[in-house]
Amino acid sequence: MRQVVLACAASAWQHQYRDCIRETCLGISALTPPPEPEGSIETRLEFEDNRLLIDLCGEFDRNLTQLESHLGIQIIRRGNELVLIGPAESRAVAAEVLTAMYAMLQQGRAVDHADIAALIRLGASAPEEGGQEQLEMFRTGHMEIRTRKKTISPRTKAQQAYTRALMEKELNFGIGPAGTGKTYIAVAVAVHMFIEGHVDKIILSRPAVEAGERLGFLPGDMKEKIDPYMQPLYDALNDFLPGKQLAKLMEERRIEIAPLAFMRGRTLSNAFVVLDEAQNATEMQMKMFLTRLGEGSRMAITGDRSQVDLPRGVQSGLRAAERILDGVEGIRFSYFTAADVVRHPLVARIIKAYEADEGSSG
Repeated sequence: MRQVVLACAASAWQHQYRDCIRETCLGISALTPPPEPEGSIETRLEFEDNRLLIDLCGEFDRNLTQLESHLGIQIIRRGNELVLIGPAESRAVAAEVLTAMYAMLQQGRAVDHADIAALIRLGASAPEEGGQEQLEMFRTGHMEIRTRKKTISPRTKAQQAYTRALMEKELNFGIGPAGTGKTYIAVAVAVHMFIEGHVDKIILSRPAVEAGERLGFLPGDMKEKIDPYMQPLYDALNDFLPGKQLAKLMEERRIEIAPLAFMRGRTLSNAFVVLDEAQNATEMQMKMFLTRLGEGSRMAITGDRSQVDLPRGVQSGLRAAERILDGVEGIRFSYFTAADVVRHPLVARIIKAYEADEGSSG
């Protein structure tokens, strides 16, 4: 009798601890499992490698907690089995996601919170949205970009096409909403090609345009004034290169980060050049930048047409480039939608809400 009481107490403590993880670690409210409908059945998944199963569940089962919270199911671990309890549709999505996670772990790829969120979104996609195809692509890791610190895999069909274009074409445009990996993938490919010896240097640039607010006078020298605008590019580089190596390469000017205005008059040869936030370049700045392309170089121009911070009446150079360069041989335009967002799932919903509002008001 005492053993039964202890077992019940342990089970209650485990569920209470999972609720705590939901609220504190994931930043979301704990879900009360819905009452099981009549005729509800369990879905059982068996995994051969117990060591991978530990990684699959995550520290303190936080990966399972994330799935439970997003899909409204309960997941119970029994030995090398996971038992899924809940609505049939949610169980099917969870089974797809867990299978994909396990396949990634078998390939030696780590699985993080963002990966799980992306897998949930793809698994829940309707067949007409290409969800199953993209889920399979994400699971098997058909394409990888290797850098010094990490290996990344494009997570959606659009990201794979964009990555392939960056590898094959000399001039590429990546256009779409925030969070779709346009700049991140471009910087990763730039680092990969630099490491492989295909280019001699990396040049990352951005228009120094304030995002809808006046920042006023910024103290310090020129570098200290422009660094806040360039910080997202530093963040991407730090993901792909060790700190000491990055500092050395920047000191040797084999990696440069500079405002768009500093590109005038230069010829960029044997370099991988990325222009980020291109929607904030004027038409003349865009023409100036595109004509910097030198022998042995590649260019990637990324931007979001919905986030233009230029003064009223000034045309975005990105929009002009789309119109003028459409159909020019050797130039590839890659487009992304809210379905390609790889940040927090709420970002995709925010983008869709804004697009719906613009459609209704337009």
